[in-house]
Amino acid sequence: MKNVLLAPLDPVHDIGLKMIARGLEAAGYETVLLPPDLTAEEIIHTALGEKTGTLLLSRTLGYGVAELLARFVDLADAAGLRSQVKLGIGGMAVRPELAAELGFDGGFGPGTTVEEVICFIEGREYCPDPAKTAKAKTDMTAGYDYRYRHAGIASKLADISAMILGWAKDKTSPGVERARLRDELWDAARWRARQGDGELYKHYPALCGDIPRKYYAGGELHPKTRRFGKGEVEGLEKYLAETKARMSVRKLQHSRRKPLVFVQYGTGCPFMDIGHILASEAWGADGVVHFDPSWGARTEGFLDGFLTHQEDGTVITPANLNRIHMGLEDSTLWQVRAHRGLNTPETVVLAAKLGADLTKINFCYGALGAGTDPARMVVDACAAIRYAAKYRLPFDVVTNEELCGVPAHKAFAGMLIVADLAVRLGGRPILQPLFAYSPEAMIGGLMADNYIDFNVAKIKALRAIVNAPVWPGAPIGFLTHTEDRVQSAMTTALHACLASALEVDAISIASTDEAYSGGPIAAPSRIDTLRAVAEGFRFFGQAGIAATAQADRYAAELVAGIEQVLDAVLAEGDFVAAVHKGALGSRAEGAYPGRTGKDTVTTTKH
Repeated sequence: MKNVLLAPLDPVHDIGLKMIARGLEAAGYETVLLPPDLTAEEIIHTALGEKTGTLLLSRTLGYGVAELLARFVDLADAAGLRSQVKLGIGGMAVRPELAAELGFDGGFGPGTTVEEVICFIEGREYCPDPAKTAKAKTDMTAGYDYRYRHAGIASKLADISAMILGWAKDKTSPGVERARLRDELWDAARWRARQGDGELYKHYPALCGDIPRKYYAGGELHPKTRRFGKGEVEGLEKYLAETKARMSVRKLQHSRRKPLVFVQYGTGCPFMDIGHILASEAWGADGVVHFDPSWGARTEGFLDGFLTHQEDGTVITPANLNRIHMGLEDSTLWQVRAHRGLNTPETVVLAAKLGADLTKINFCYGALGAGTDPARMVVDACAAIRYAAKYRLPFDVVTNEELCGVPAHKAFAGMLIVADLAVRLGGRPILQPLFAYSPEAMIGGLMADNYIDFNVAKIKALRAIVNAPVWPGAPIGFLTHTEDRVQSAMTTALHACLASALEVDAISIASTDEAYSGGPIAAPSRIDTLRAVAEGFRFFGQAGIAATAQADRYAAELVAGIEQVLDAVLAEGDFVAAVHKGALGSRAEGAYPGRTGKDTVTTTKH
């Protein structure tokens, strides 16, 4: 076997070559590593004397590097070395395209593996081992039994769940009836095969609001919404085929399995969403969350067709969800939100039938922070939870009302009420506390010293109450972000590392321009955040982050506050009335009971 000569064409740096040399020797190659600061002529002379088969050079950044490397190739050619030896060049600034342009046989940039170099030496195509990069979907509810660790809170939650179920048992709504039709009459396989929708749309429009009714009666779409043309669809399919052919995914996690990392999409355009999702997957995202437009939550019923919308949030239609699902990597977890509007139960059914892995339900937040009437929200959510259980669709219970200034203990009480009800109905809820610089923390000075203690306290409090999965988000680090993309990426990464140290199950992260974009989010800003999070995970590894004693005091206060809120709900004796009276968040705290869907709850006929 001909030996491999390694030479740093550099006055100092040879670390990369030393690592490659060690790997080659372990693989059975004979290697000769030359010292740094040799001239090109000296390296070539040595190569001729060693009768090497491969010469691997390295070079760091610097002025005139391209000219220096090109001159080396010319000298090697003039000395007769070029025809006898394979020339490879590696370094931080090297790319295969640059190496080829300069006359080298191969170029190796950052992250080059020994396997790649061996394939180059042996003249074989480098095919990465799929097992080394393969990712698999993770069920973050696995291993949790939802047993309570706090008997007093468990007892109160049981009474409140019984209260809610008793109140809702003989009630329905247009949203519940649409979900029933979608569940019973809509077959995704038949729809994909263009075999019609059976009886669904004979009954469906009558249960819808003006926008869907006009669509089904005459094809009229929501303003600022249009159908994709044939050329656009063909362009999307071509883009997907070309991208998938060269697509690979990576892991963000370093030496810990948790947390999974989710990003949110909802540009209004499914084509753009798919591009953002692919970029996120390529840079390590484990899951993606569908964000729909606000008008969709206030409209009875869904449109159909492959549609694009000019404003924030991507319209939920079977065709839109189906196209997005088709573009996902097999390992990517897909969540379709269903938690806060007039289409909550139907969204769960539609998402499940089209292949979603997760959904999102929280009738407390939906009734207080998103404009839906509390009575309507509770009735619809009970049905939605039952469908989530039927289709084995886990769902997170978000507490975004804390963004308005609602204290965490009230937000958490609402989250636990939803979660308890879900478990009793056979569901698999995931607790999603806000993990950020929340308005409550700003107003109360709870993070005057650090961003660690209060966020740690939230996780400690929840774990002291129930054995359930935890997925901080909405997103992490929110309201610490600024217009500076470096700062935004850094603060997200720091919050992600804290979440990792706490061994939570997942996190949701924002792009670096999400809070200040003023328009469509840029794909590079997503990559900024993902790379920062990966670097943070690598930095800390299995090392921890220590909170101060204040975290335990905050956690005890949260648990006590949650119990007081549950007492207030029980004292009222009517959950919907308790919501209206501010038990889970008052108007002064920024929580306003919604009005959308008011007076649409009816009594079922027996």
